[in-house]
Amino acid sequence: MKKIKFLSALLIIVFAASFSLVAQNKTTEPTNEQKVAWKKAQEEQQRNDWANLGRFRENNKQIGLPATGEKRIVFMGNSITEGWSRLDSGFFSGKPYINRGISGQTTPQMLIRFKPDVVNLKASVVVILAGINDIAGNTGPSTLEMIEDNLSSMVEIAQANGISVVLSSVLPAYDFPWRPGMEPAEKVVKLNTWIKNFAGSHKCIYLDYFSPMADAKYALKSEYTQDGVHPNLEGYKIMEPLAEEAIKEALVSK
Repeated sequence: MKKIKFLSALLIIVFAASFSLVAQNKTTEPTNEQKVAWKKAQEEQQRNDWANLGRFRENNKQIGLPATGEKRIVFMGNSITEGWSRLDSGFFSGKPYINRGISGQTTPQMLIRFKPDVVNLKASVVVILAGINDIAGNTGPSTLEMIEDNLSSMVEIAQANGISVVLSSVLPAYDFPWRPGMEPAEKVVKLNTWIKNFAGSHKCIYLDYFSPMADAKYALKSEYTQDGVHPNLEGYKIMEPLAEEAIKEALVSK
């Protein structure tokens, strides 16, 4: 157990350092030492706790149940969600917002941890932003249908527990720095079309980050990113009001 916790912590620290440097444009990529440490920790993490159920276990216990009248909002996602708290901490400050993003995660991993990290926290609304790492093949080859199945399952679990759902579009991406040549742009467009249609027919709020953040090639606009995938602070500032409006709409619909 101690070894698992240590490796989880190492994984978080290595990625946090790498993400922070890239996001601040101080370097174009992690050092070789960081890459080796990241890969080793990631491999150990996936062997011992594939979905990273242990990541927020203690913090979930500390947070406990919502206070009387509290409308708790949980953000479920990957590094884009995780990095939001780091680069744009003011967005979460003083609000009943809980960030449950984990770097590198795909929708099957999120589906496994959805109950402890969303349902058991008694969220009023969950904001789901997921799918880009599936397209990148982070946990193996994945079709759009597989991503759609996992997203729809998360929606079903949330709604069965009285949680309103905000389904976010996947952010634009023209290429992946860690896995170049996969041509994700058109896949993102197709997935977002499905997400929008599914949200409309299943009482979810559709949150469109894609339209204001994509350029003519369906890439993330250069002013909103340093690596083409993760938003910088300017990118998160575009996302902020869109998320706030979607959350308000979801709370009204409860």
